[in-house]
Amino acid sequence: MTANVAKIRTRTGSTIMAVVKADGYGHGAATVAKAAVAAGAGWLGTTSVAEASALRDAGLAVPILTWLHPSGIDAEEAAAARIDVAVGSVDELGALLARAPSILRIHLHVDTGMSRGGCPRARWDELIDLARRGQQAQRGRVVGVMGHLPSADRADPEANAPAVARMREARRAVRAAGLGSPFTHLAATSGTLNDTATHFDMVRIGAGLVGIDPSGIMAMHGASRLTAPIVHTAAVPAGAPVGYDGAYVTERATHLSVLPLGYADGIPRELSPQACVEIHGRRYQLAGRVSMDQIVIDTGAEPFPAGTSATVFGPDGGATPAIWDWARWAGTIPHTIVTGIGPRVKRIIA
Repeated sequence: MTANVAKIRTRTGSTIMAVVKADGYGHGAATVAKAAVAAGAGWLGTTSVAEASALRDAGLAVPILTWLHPSGIDAEEAAAARIDVAVGSVDELGALLARAPSILRIHLHVDTGMSRGGCPRARWDELIDLARRGQQAQRGRVVGVMGHLPSADRADPEANAPAVARMREARRAVRAAGLGSPFTHLAATSGTLNDTATHFDMVRIGAGLVGIDPSGIMAMHGASRLTAPIVHTAAVPAGAPVGYDGAYVTERATHLSVLPLGYADGIPRELSPQACVEIHGRRYQLAGRVSMDQIVIDTGAEPFPAGTSATVFGPDGGATPAIWDWARWAGTIPHTIVTGIGPRVKRIIA
């Protein structure tokens, strides 16, 4: 993870916010946050005040921003833990300022074309005016303005241009209202790597921390390896049905090995027949449907004994499947794979 932050820093002079939502993209929020800060990230970001407070409890002192508050913003906890909060509507800001026990650090979240949260352009003036009055009353202080790129994965500056223009417009409006020069941030990992016009004062790096570049521009270092021990091996004849509904039928006499991982642990049930794991330097195909707690591997002539380690995915290359392979086999994106690994899977920090 530190290497990934270092690589991203070669692409931007903006401050890096390490986004550790979804438990650090499945890798442990505090673990990822500490590695990112050690590598030079100046801010942290996550979705909830509770998650941010846990980072404070883990000893992280850098500024932390939260931006998704389904039960309303806990103003007292945010103030006590020195947590910045993003607000994306006039109503949300009004409620926050009414409850603020002291001067809260606020980022105005504006819609820059994604239509998924953020204040709509038609109400920017109301939001900014309310923020100005709240600042005058010493209930809040605007320290940031943020938006999201709707087409960030495309290495096409023209696709990002409307969002960049809106972000600049929002920044001008905030400054014109006398709210100073708050941090402006728009880009996540893809925008940071493929379009410098999106960088502004700060960039938000999440997937890139754990080795995922959705834009495909930069080779990142995979941050995790998922392994499991074989718990059972059996020899079966040709024509043996495997798993629920016998969806897989052996074409020859073979060996089947069971791994104690299933869809409850984040192994996608939608996997294509091409899905494989690595054992002793070779790939072996999954056989049958993914169960809640188990998958079956067709190991051919190899009767691997119980306890033999299989690698589901990892950063090693060669025969070892990568996270991108599993995403392709499941018809999804790598983010889904890493964030889906369940709590029963033991995490070991190496």
